[in-house]
Amino acid sequence: MSPTEPNRSFPLASDRLRKFAASIHPSRLAAGLDPLLSPSTLLRLQQSSRLQPRLAELLLGSEVDVSGSGWNDDLLLGHDPRRAALLAGSIWHARSVLKLVSKRDLSILVAMIGAEAHVFAIRHLSAAVATTPVADPEQLSRQIEHDGHACLGAWLDEAPALDRIRVLLRLPIGTAVDNPAAEHRSVADPLLSLVVSHLGMEAAAV
Repeated sequence: MSPTEPNRSFPLASDRLRKFAASIHPSRLAAGLDPLLSPSTLLRLQQSSRLQPRLAELLLGSEVDVSGSGWNDDLLLGHDPRRAALLAGSIWHARSVLKLVSKRDLSILVAMIGAEAHVFAIRHLSAAVATTPVADPEQLSRQIEHDGHACLGAWLDEAPALDRIRVLLRLPIGTAVDNPAAEHRSVADPLLSLVVSHLGMEAAAV
């Protein structure tokens, strides 16, 4: 690059950091700054274009080079991590999802996990993990969310540190993503492979 040629990596890096800072979950931001900050204060900080790069660097680590080739699409291709967790959890409990047939129960389940996760579970029934049936739709939705987040967390534990934290920071503190069990670690990779493949096909169609 010649001395007179502008370095376009700097605005590119700032744009990446601003976009990322805006996606950080408020609970993660509060933990990184001050847990006593009010939601309104956190929101103002997070929406400040001047502060966004600093906030992102603080939580990611200032040594991260966001202008280089290492800053690619994140592991979930920019998609909502909770959505990925629900998709993974729906596969985990696909047998119970399939057995939930009453109109009332289905409406409750779909309202809580979304129609996409419901269809995804049935499509991938052969990859189901849980064998104990859960008949109550509200309990089933909670189990889907819990096991899905745990699988996501186990999968992320095997990823490079930067890739892992870029996803974790977009999830609230307190989900099972932070504390997966051995049973989740043993099946996380095949389940998340199905999820990422699904998300990738969606991205390619855009």
